[in-house]
Parts: sequence; structure tokens; C-alpha cells
Amino acid sequence: MNSNSNSNTNFIREIIEEDLKNNKNNGRVHTRFPPEPNGYLHIGHAKAICLNFGIARDYNGLCNLRFDDTNPTKEDIEYVDSIIEDVKWLGFDWGDRMFYASDYFQTLYEFAIELIKKGKAYVDPSSPEEIKEHKGTLTEPGKESPYRDRPIEESLDLFIKMKEGKFEDGSYVLRAKIDMSSPNIHMRDPVIYRIKRVTHHRTGDKWCIYPMYDYAHPLSDWIEGITHSLCTLEFEIHRPLYDWFLEALELKNRPRQIEFARLNLSYTIMSKRKLLELVEEGYVSGWDDPRMPTICGLRRRGYTPESIRNFADKIGISKRESLTDVALLEHSIREDLNKRAQRVMAVLNPLKIVITNYPEDKVEELEAVNNPEDPSMGKRKIYFSREIYVERDDFREDPPKNFYRLYPGNEVRLKYAYIIKCNEVIKDDDGNIKELHCTYDPETRSGSACKRTVRGTIHWVSISHSYKAEVRLYDRLFLVENPLAIENRDFKEFINPNSLKILNDCYIESNFINAKAGDKFQFERLGYFCVDPDSTDTYKIFNRTVSLKDTWAKIEKKN
Repeated sequence: MNSNSNSNTNFIREIIEEDLKNNKNNGRVHTRFPPEPNGYLHIGHAKAICLNFGIARDYNGLCNLRFDDTNPTKEDIEYVDSIIEDVKWLGFDWGDRMFYASDYFQTLYEFAIELIKKGKAYVDPSSPEEIKEHKGTLTEPGKESPYRDRPIEESLDLFIKMKEGKFEDGSYVLRAKIDMSSPNIHMRDPVIYRIKRVTHHRTGDKWCIYPMYDYAHPLSDWIEGITHSLCTLEFEIHRPLYDWFLEALELKNRPRQIEFARLNLSYTIMSKRKLLELVEEGYVSGWDDPRMPTICGLRRRGYTPESIRNFADKIGISKRESLTDVALLEHSIREDLNKRAQRVMAVLNPLKIVITNYPEDKVEELEAVNNPEDPSMGKRKIYFSREIYVERDDFREDPPKNFYRLYPGNEVRLKYAYIIKCNEVIKDDDGNIKELHCTYDPETRSGSACKRTVRGTIHWVSISHSYKAEVRLYDRLFLVENPLAIENRDFKEFINPNSLKILNDCYIESNFINAKAGDKFQFERLGYFCVDPDSTDTYKIFNRTVSLKDTWAKIEKKN
């Protein structure tokens, strides 16, 4: 055993360590991540990925990537490719152990034959409606199918004909023969095979019968030698069925299913079906929209794999469902980018300043720190000239109390440059502020021996040494903490109308004209931003990853 002492102790690790202590599974630890390729992975899946691969890593074990491709009506190779990319991007490696449930279709079919021969499965022509009606309720036992005791040879013959395509879709199913009076409805003779003439993305038209997940899952685990099958809590009630298939087939070295609480995140939804609604109905631009909780959406927004792994470690593993504050996820990316992101000066809502006592043809080279958290990132040259842009919000003609930025007659320091004083406000014919005329104090250059100080410091860019860019300000997609918890309301009613604001008149210091898609920056005083893949060599688009502070907490506190 090589338990990672830095990992949080949890009940799953305690179970594994007890198994290792007792030499169960001959000291092996083998997990798997089994996504269904019917959508893109989201942050909840990231928690499961980090858990399964992390457990394998920390105990010198193995972790498989296995696609649960047993329902071809909803699956697509696009989703398979995206899942592979996402797991790799998160930093995990399955080696040569990428599998598909479809790899085992023949073996699963043979196991089904064995169950029939043992008298533990039967072919039933009952309709889905009849099967559902006969299931019973939580307080009433189910009703046995009239075909439950048909001869073994008859069920065998019908099942073989099902496989050979002799029957219409839905005309027959294969059911496990368990207990129609079981208090667990999942044990009441569940369907384990159905007829579906659908082309499979890997097996083509070879099969017209497909196994159900509850049947394929435990047997795929066993085939791969999985020791600990880690599932979210909704599968707890399925565990007796998981064990039943392994026991009914008298398989040795059985895997153990262990359930943990899934991730629920505030101001977020984690249902793939509902996320698909958002995509198909045009509420977002696609699965990788930076407002989506998908891994590809978070990647496009500027999240790093390290920040997501750190988030998964912080929230831990438990048996109890809870709602995690999305602010913790945002804190994780701030913490990560604060250490690694290049600092940049950018103005998103520009107001022109003319420094009237600065020579018109003069350009100065000044020095700026690339990242105060990491001195090894060094410094860069920035350029100062007579005409600059500052943020419009950094000026008030009639300032409120304790406003320490720019207003008529007041002085501020331009970061890395000089102290300037606002002398005149120039307006257009409609009375809108057009530009400011200021003077600078040449004795106050940043880094000089001048001791004069002022209370406010603002950022800026030289107009002649900056480039125009588009900035997309992304915010939380929903206005309420739990959009699915409000009864009799469609979750889409709570979409935040201000979850995306597009600014087209932004200016970035010219040092970063060659920034590439995925490059991450801290815009001084504004937040963390990432270059969007839609950018071109001549036109840059920046996505806001996260603000510098949790502004939502302040808003909620005021309310």
C-alpha cells in the first residue's frame, strides 16, 4: 500500500485500507470511471474522475476508463471523443485500459444464457406498461408475470431468436427471476435485455438486443477485475441487484460497490438532460459555453485542471447529500491563477485622458511586474504617452464620499507611472463626458525617490500602445441557489439575463497582441481572463474566468 498522506481521509479510503489490511483481492486496488456517452461531462463527473483515478494512484492501483455504451439511441461518437479529451485534460491516464461495455456484448449474452439455464431469467412478451403495472408500489408487492415459470428450454429458444432478429422491437424482453415481493422494487424481476434495432456507434448492426445498465455494470466490473466500484448515492438502492447478478452466476473475486454523495453545486444544474435542453433551446451557445458547468465549458472559461482537482479535494467525499457553494469552485480558480497568471493592464470601458503637460511626441518605457506572487516571472516594459485610456468607472464628476479615484481637482497615481491631477472635463454636445484633461507630476515616476503619495491608484493603457479587443463578461447562469428545487416552476425561468455581457470597445496593452487561445491573464484590478478559441491573429476575444473577489457574497449580504 502507498496511501497518499496528503489526501483527505474518507469512508471509502477506510474501506480500502481495511481490505488491504485483510489482503482482500490479493492486495489489489482497481477502480474504473464508467461514463455513458450520451452527453458532455460536467463538474460533478470531475469529482468522480478525481476520486476513481486518485484512489488508484494513491494505492498503487489501476483505474480503467470504460464507456457504458449499452443504449445506442442516445449515444454518439462525439460524446466519446469529448469524454476522452476531458479526462486527459484533467490530468489522468488510463494507460491501455480504455474499454467499452460493447466490448463485452458477447460475454454478457453468454452470461444471460447461463442465467436462463439456471432458471434465474425468463423471456417475457409483456408490454412495458404491463411490466410497470405489475411492479407494484413501495407499499404493495408486485404481481408475477404469467410467463415467469415458462420452461427453461422455451426461454432459451426465444432469447436466441431475440438475438437473431426474429422478433419486432419491444415484443419480448429478458427478465431476471428474483422476487416480485421484494421491498426493493429494483429486485422485482428487472428487465435485463430488450430488443432495439438501432445502429450502434461501435458494433454497427451486429446486435439487435442490448443489455440494461443494471445488468451490464456489475458484470463489466467483474470482467475487468475491478475491486472497488465507486458510484454516486442514487445507485445505493441498486446495490442488491448488482450483487445478485454476481452471486447468481457464482462468480469469484467479486467487486464491491460503494456509494458516495454526488456533487450538487449552488446556482448550477447537474442534469445532463436539462443541460441538453439549454443547448438545444439556445439558452447557451453549446456544450462548451463558458457559463455551462461542463468540463469543456470550464476549460473555455479559463479554469485549469489543477484548480478543478484542488476543488474536488477540498469538497471531499461523504455519504450525505449537500449543496456545495459555487464560491468554493471560484475560490479554487482564483487561488490557482493568482500564482500563475501573467498580469496585464486592460481597460474595458475606456475614458480618454489627455495629459496636457506631457510632450506630444514623447514615449516613455516603464517597468511593470508580471506577477507579484512569482518573482521568477520577471518584469516587462510598458509604454507611457500623452494620451491614455482609464476605466470610466474610475472617474466621477460628482464623487460620493470616500471615493479616492479621479474627480475634478483630485490626484491619483497611474499604476507603474505617475501621479496625475484632473483639471478639466470635456463634454460633447449632448453633455456626455468625452475626455479628461489632466497634468502629471514628472517627479513622481514609479520607483523614483519621490515620497509623495496619494490615496488612489488606477490602471491605464497608452492609446498608441494598446490594441482593441472584445471582452465577454460571464457570470453565474442562474439567479437562485437551487433552480431545480422550486416546485411548479421551470428551472429556465431562473436564468440570469446578465450572465453574459459583451464589450466590444476594450483596450489591452500591446505586449499581448500575440496571445493564443487558452492563454490566461489577470487584468489588473478587474479579474482573471482567458483568450477564447474564437480569437484570430488580428482580433482577440477574452472571456472573464472569475472576478478578483466574490462580488455575489456582497450582493447577498446587502439583500
